[in-house]
Amino acid sequence: MISTRKSIYAVILFFVLSSCGTYFNQPITEQEARIGEDNEVTKTLKEFPRPQKPVVAGVYNFKDQTGQYKAVENGSTFSTAVSQGATTMLIKALEDSKWFTPIERENLGNLLNERNIIRSTRDEYRKNKNPNEPQLPPLLYAGILLEGGVISYDTNIITGGAGARYFGTGVSSQYRQDRITVYLRAVSTSSGKILKTVYVSKTILSQAVSANLFKYVNFQRLLEAEVGFTKNEPVQLALKESIEKAVESLIIEGIKDNLWKPQLNEKETKALVEAYESEIEEANSTALYDRYLTERRSKVAFTGALGATLMDGDLPNAQPEFNSRSGFKFRLTPSLNFNTTYYKFNLSNKDLLNEGYMSFDFNLEYIVLPQDQFTPLLYLGGGVNAANYLTSVNPKFQAGIGLEYLLSNRLGLHMFVDYNYVFSDDLDFIDAGKRNDTYYRTGIGINYYFAKRKKKMKLDDGKLEELRAKRELKEIKKRNREKKRARK
Repeated sequence: MISTRKSIYAVILFFVLSSCGTYFNQPITEQEARIGEDNEVTKTLKEFPRPQKPVVAGVYNFKDQTGQYKAVENGSTFSTAVSQGATTMLIKALEDSKWFTPIERENLGNLLNERNIIRSTRDEYRKNKNPNEPQLPPLLYAGILLEGGVISYDTNIITGGAGARYFGTGVSSQYRQDRITVYLRAVSTSSGKILKTVYVSKTILSQAVSANLFKYVNFQRLLEAEVGFTKNEPVQLALKESIEKAVESLIIEGIKDNLWKPQLNEKETKALVEAYESEIEEANSTALYDRYLTERRSKVAFTGALGATLMDGDLPNAQPEFNSRSGFKFRLTPSLNFNTTYYKFNLSNKDLLNEGYMSFDFNLEYIVLPQDQFTPLLYLGGGVNAANYLTSVNPKFQAGIGLEYLLSNRLGLHMFVDYNYVFSDDLDFIDAGKRNDTYYRTGIGINYYFAKRKKKMKLDDGKLEELRAKRELKEIKKRNREKKRARK
């Protein structure tokens, strides 16, 4: 009992210390105002290649189109779920990019009134004192209008948690993920044509972690302790990042269609566009819950595993014994494999049987999530079971389940459990009863996927340049993924 308590207290202590970054930085004093936070997208916009000529852009109203209010447990609230300052955020993003010259259009009435005041004042001054007073310069007009808004705010797209409690001592963790989506379009003021439309989504994470103790340490003496924290990603920062990413996407889409040009040479421009297209390809291959869907497994793989086998026959006191497996997988379709495997194993009953066996299995294996890094497996097939030195050979049927996690596109870690039904009752050398002998196998091992053989080609200067560009694109794609993981 004492060791159990110590283990529980140790778990709680580890749990608390692992969150000390939040717990020991509690806001116990007033904080001064500071400059607003930047994110990776903000830095990307500020460091973006400059345009040959900035575009004058007008933003009348980039508004919240969701109409949602903040969710509360009790009662109602008139506070909106999304910030109503999206227009200001968009104008700031346009300024940071240096690709656009934003002009005031949101409060155009105020601007026109002020210009009328200036004009009438100058007319009076010109009439009475200075006839050479200059005229008020004309307003800039926009080459394009930027329209759109926040079109959705989805709450609780993922919720979950975990917890455990033992004798009044417990720990728990909860999380929730929301999602905000922004659309942005560029409209030509000369023709009214919609030049480009982009949209960006961003998830918003909320977490709650707690540990508590409720224990009678002595008669009429109760010890109660609780520690925890809640962390919510600010919706305003998520909206800001989404708008900035939309501006970045709009710029590159315009470069692709020659709407505007950067101060880069042709090669650098091509690399910029290709990096963006690789990001689109990755986004199109990523499901809603951040599952990157792509073809990962090659057509041929070697499989090997070690595990244990348990007999289920006529004799009592079955004991697990060692087994080993080796074989090959051949992909028939993205979701279906044909497997050939060889097993070497022992079957044992205490003081009664310990015999060596081997089997040759042929299975059809179904990959539940063929494009995912982690997937369940189901397999079914038949084979031949034989005792050592082939003294007893019997056909059999097997079915099993497994899990596979890809460490890379070449190497996967897998575990399995299967059931083997032998069409004979003398597997344990005793023919008794009406039921045939069976046994169970479990194991853990690796799958090694062979790379597809490529034909050698002659490299001229053009082909060499293309390969170098692809290598640079691969490096850019890798850096984008690292930045994405760092933001998470």
